[in-house]
Amino acid sequence: MTRSFWTLVLATVFLAGCAKAGGTRARTAPAANPIPTVNAKVTTVRATATISGVIAPLQNVAITSQLVEPADSVAVNEGDRVHRGEVIAVLDTADLQAQLAQAVATVVTDQRTAEADDAKVAQSRYTLRLNIDQGGDQVQTARAALAQANQNLANDQVNLTRDQQLLTNGYVAQQTLDQQNTQVQNDRSAVRTAQAQVQSALTNQSVNGTNTAGLQASTVAAAAADARAAHAVVEQARAAVQQLQTQIAKATIVSPIDGVVVNRNLNPGEYPASRTLFTLQQLDNVYAELNASSADTFAIPVGAPVTLNVAGANSQSYTGRVVAVLGQVTPGSTNFTVKVLVANPDEKLQSGIPVTAVATLPPVTGVGIPTTAFLDETHTTIMIADDELVDTVAKTVHVHEIGANATTSIVTGLKAGQSVVSNGQLGVTDGQSLAQE
Repeated sequence: MTRSFWTLVLATVFLAGCAKAGGTRARTAPAANPIPTVNAKVTTVRATATISGVIAPLQNVAITSQLVEPADSVAVNEGDRVHRGEVIAVLDTADLQAQLAQAVATVVTDQRTAEADDAKVAQSRYTLRLNIDQGGDQVQTARAALAQANQNLANDQVNLTRDQQLLTNGYVAQQTLDQQNTQVQNDRSAVRTAQAQVQSALTNQSVNGTNTAGLQASTVAAAAADARAAHAVVEQARAAVQQLQTQIAKATIVSPIDGVVVNRNLNPGEYPASRTLFTLQQLDNVYAELNASSADTFAIPVGAPVTLNVAGANSQSYTGRVVAVLGQVTPGSTNFTVKVLVANPDEKLQSGIPVTAVATLPPVTGVGIPTTAFLDETHTTIMIADDELVDTVAKTVHVHEIGANATTSIVTGLKAGQSVVSNGQLGVTDGQSLAQE
């Protein structure tokens, strides 16, 4: 019985030791790490957009000439810097100068013709006044002559009547009566002649007309029309002179800008034909033409500051501002252009150089979360900590990103203070517990 007692005691101690050892291991085993979360909070971010493109000159001027004259001299070469108004080439104008001299002589001849026609206008106006005045005088003279003829006829008819009475009484001879009768007939003929002269004078007066109508006015109008036509010929001749002078002036080709000659396509003795003779670029200021997406066109406003970097020029950067956000580069495409004006005082930014630009966007204020919290590349899905009383589990929520920088995104669809899974790439699934196990 004693052996049995001690056997039971040993067994009890062994079991108690095993139980103690097991309990110690349970308490010291490492606990599982909880899923990291952060609270969304109202904050402000100033985001940036990085896009690339190429440099374009402020102005790209292609110079041509419509003249068919050969080049006398060419003063510039490719790479030369030129100033506005500087002569870069001169074309031969010998034939144009000869044509100009002939055109000037034509102007002189036509001017003399016009002056002669002006004199004819003046002469016809004097003639108009003279003929109209004389026509009125002729009417008055003819009427006076008619009145006198009628007076003579009346007097002689009275004498004829008296002679007829005297002849009847035997106081005058028949010859006297016949003579008086002849006188009356002559007077009647004189009246008819005077009447015809009055009618002729009236007709002449009517034909001559007034200062504004009639033969004389028409004569003046015709002379004036001839004079106007002569002056029009003079103006045409002067226009021909001006055209030749303009052509001669254009034979001296000058730079329209301050810039650099990037292409020379004319040598002395060559004819311009219809090709581009020179290409000049203004480079003291340039444009960065950046390739943008439709999202960039909404995000990047006109006036936004931009920093440009050139590959291989690590220490050199340039600053500028957005001056335009342009539509489709190619109709039907979704490619857009953000145009940035950049100061280029050293003119190291040449046309065609590729650049990378960082545009600083306007500040955005709202509910902020870590940029790493997104589950997808479109930044529309996150996981939040959903407290279900018994446990806190993960729950998928859809949001809309309205601004972001390198670390923080401003979103809508989420309240400030909401707990968010800070790393969206942990593979957490809906309903998974976020508490420590």
